[in-house]
Amino acid sequence: MEHYYTNNPTSKSEERLISYELNGKNFSFISDNGVFSKNKVDFATDFLLQTICEEVKGNILDVGCGYGVIGITLSKNENVSSVTMLDINQRALDLAKRNAQMNHCSNIKIVESNGFEKVEELFDTIITNPPIRAGKEVIYQIYQDAKAHLKSGGKLYLVINKKHGAPSTIRFLTELYGNCEIVDKKAGFHVLKCER
Repeated sequence: MEHYYTNNPTSKSEERLISYELNGKNFSFISDNGVFSKNKVDFATDFLLQTICEEVKGNILDVGCGYGVIGITLSKNENVSSVTMLDINQRALDLAKRNAQMNHCSNIKIVESNGFEKVEELFDTIITNPPIRAGKEVIYQIYQDAKAHLKSGGKLYLVINKKHGAPSTIRFLTELYGNCEIVDKKAGFHVLKCER
């Protein structure tokens, strides 16, 4: 069974246009088969964005960017200087590039990377809606690598469902970062924040 955490999805392309609004700003996204949440912006991503959009600042890294919803919407925040978006899924990255152009984003860099392998710089903010289907080992590695790529005082934000391991994730992150705040929770989803 192929999932979105795949380098080259083989599912037949069937593009569609998605509309999304955040903080009174309207966005359009081209989506396709073989990418995460292909028919609409998923509840978890929307909840994460609604919760943190006023807080994020500086240079941002969007890990597992998919077709670009998190990075593109937050790039329009006046406190955000630049956004780097990375993913392993080539189809998602191609869509993200087109979506960045379509939404007139000039401060975005898009990188094909398996986790953090192509990431060298440090960030003020790292954000992820982690690829649950990729498995716990992959996700926990993202959390560990995020810590190594945060500036001192930098923050990691993520969203996770209780049934996908929110309690154990909170324990792991508290041990790793020395702190983990539940910023908000709704319908089983937790938005978490850790500070380096």
